[in-house]
Amino acid sequence: MNHLIIFCHPNPTSFNAAVADSVEAVSSAMGHDIVRRDLYGIGFNPVLGRVELEAPPHMRAQDVRQEQEFVSWADILTFVYPVWWTGMPAMLKGYFDRVFCQDFAYALHDNMMTGLLSGRKALIFSTTGLPSTVCDSRGMHEAMAMTTDTGIFELCGIEVLHHAFFGSVASVSEEVRKSYLSEVVAIASRHL
Repeated sequence: MNHLIIFCHPNPTSFNAAVADSVEAVSSAMGHDIVRRDLYGIGFNPVLGRVELEAPPHMRAQDVRQEQEFVSWADILTFVYPVWWTGMPAMLKGYFDRVFCQDFAYALHDNMMTGLLSGRKALIFSTTGLPSTVCDSRGMHEAMAMTTDTGIFELCGIEVLHHAFFGSVASVSEEVRKSYLSEVVAIASRHL
């Protein structure tokens, strides 16, 4: 299986990095071919400008074409990112804006949208600073899952296998972080 891991956190030694490392270790142990893209590490430009927005598909920027090649190659995509202000980091939002563009990730015809990335699956791991109980009680996890799982992935034809949220990562004990990583390993082992 071809496994693309998209890691989006400015700190390469963050808990999010440990999540990505755990997923990669499970995938590697299963013998999968893995590509890991560290969006901050590669300096991905998240800004979709007017020229690019209006350019025909064959005139897309080289960095976008490269990322699209990775997405096309993948059978499964794993996204690891923190939640800031109830959403993904601007870097990752810009990745979707630029890479998951019309005529690559979806097509519009007669006011109907067709996903062009069918056959692919996704795992999503999100961390929050707020406790999960607060996010759940206010419907925040459900809303965030709706905007990403349904509003991005499913509309593009990608089946979301699991979206996990890990709360209070900045303030929980090391023991709790270890339990989170055990959960990551269990989820990855079940779905990869």
